[in-house]
Amino acid sequence: MLPEAFLERMKTQLGDEYDDFLLSLERPRAVALRFNPLKGDEPALPFVAASVPWEPRGFYYDPTARPGLHTYHEAGVYYLQEASAMAPVALLDPQPGERVCDLCAAPGGKTTQIAGRMMGEGFLLCNEINPKRAKILSRNIERMGVSNALVTNEHPAVLADRFPGAFDRVLIDAPCSGEGMFRKEEAAVTDWSQETVEMCARRQAEILHSGARMVRPGGRLVYSTCTFAPEEDEMAVAQFLATHPEFEPEVIEAPWFEPAPNGGYRLWPHKLLGEGHFAAVLRRKGDEECEFTPSQSEKLPKEWLAFAKELGITLPAGKAISFGRSLYWAPTGMPELKKLKVERPGLELGIMKKDRFEPSHALALWLKDCINVQDFAPDSREMDAYIHGNVVPSDKKGWCLVTAGGYSIGWGKGDGTVLKNHYPKGLRRLG
Repeated sequence: MLPEAFLERMKTQLGDEYDDFLLSLERPRAVALRFNPLKGDEPALPFVAASVPWEPRGFYYDPTARPGLHTYHEAGVYYLQEASAMAPVALLDPQPGERVCDLCAAPGGKTTQIAGRMMGEGFLLCNEINPKRAKILSRNIERMGVSNALVTNEHPAVLADRFPGAFDRVLIDAPCSGEGMFRKEEAAVTDWSQETVEMCARRQAEILHSGARMVRPGGRLVYSTCTFAPEEDEMAVAQFLATHPEFEPEVIEAPWFEPAPNGGYRLWPHKLLGEGHFAAVLRRKGDEECEFTPSQSEKLPKEWLAFAKELGITLPAGKAISFGRSLYWAPTGMPELKKLKVERPGLELGIMKKDRFEPSHALALWLKDCINVQDFAPDSREMDAYIHGNVVPSDKKGWCLVTAGGYSIGWGKGDGTVLKNHYPKGLRRLG
């Protein structure tokens, strides 16, 4: 049962389309996934169906399938993401080599979508104010093999003070009342109220103000929600433009979505295969570059250099950063991190243990290949044993990259007969 106040408003909002809208909420929802270009070519999968029109790597899949249990999911070959949720990044259109910020990034669907378009080039700042959700964001970035991302756990205003005018593109997928998720999540229905809508609108205005400060002149800001409420959508953008004359709507080609005022677009569940969404594309007037202070580079330890030489690993352009006990490889554009709450400062390479180097799981997922590789079919008994944390037969010696059907999934260490399992205990399947 949908809230009566919501239904009354939607009847006014949609007019003659109201009945079609209600019928769409009774239909089974379309489910989708997005292939990860950072892992290489897309595999042929029997449960993948038609493509998502606005995302080249997005595809709908058979709702009876369970792709989240497939080995390829663990290897970061794809990300399960609702089709309409892919739209804001399509509108943001990030490019390799740019500086991009995802200001409300957890759990990581849009962040990893951005990273796939950047292809490891440039600098990606992804932030989540909730500490627990920031850890989930960090884990998804690791699973998808992203090397050029800084994960922070800050209030947006803190980042705006630190990085004014620093980013080519900023995405604000704002926390909202979630009306577009009514068909997907029962909690979205039970938690809804007009007071919640108004509370979200006030919070969104604050986040928008902070995010706007981070956009460079000439840069693009995309604001999005998964709600139908005008207070959180068109009205929020109109209020923002009235108080931020340095921004203007940006006209782009987006034939799949229904245009709305002030650079806005609506995604209606009765007009496409997806849930409800709203997005607005705005441009900061002017055209100039802004810089921030880069972090200092450290010298790579000899233990890493020996390990990398043994396995034939070549890192992309970047710099070394020690963070706790771990060694990270950060993008060249990584800023100074002092006094920031940092969850992950780039690609974790591994840790030093008594003058020896132990590689991280993140490094394995980032690698596409190296000198010592043991490949198992994704549905083989060996791969099942590996995912469960067991030793597996192999003639490899030393550190070995384990792959599933050619896609990296973790580390093993061989003695010429078996591989000792280094798949993280927290990720292992039980039973």
